[in-house]
Amino acid sequence: MKIQIEVFAAPACSQCAQKRQALRAVTEELGADHFDWHELDLPENIERAVELGVLSPPSLAIDAELVFPALPTMQRLRAELARRLARHGASSTR
Repeated sequence: MKIQIEVFAAPACSQCAQKRQALRAVTEELGADHFDWHELDLPENIERAVELGVLSPPSLAIDAELVFPALPTMQRLRAELARRLARHGASSTR
């Protein structure tokens, strides 16, 4: 079972795009095959954002739970994903 990651952002936010790329590198480090990464345009996906409780971009949900209402540091995301991988019984080292 893959861990679902949904990143909500505004299309005009260039800084958000750079941060998302850095954060996505964390999934590569932990094993991209364990994750299902989705970058969502907030205005186009407003219903999903409201369902998860997203108040403003950029925000990050993991397995349909708003975990980071603002984009986390790479270290915080790595720790959260490693914890979830351990709970799923997947190897978190590559």
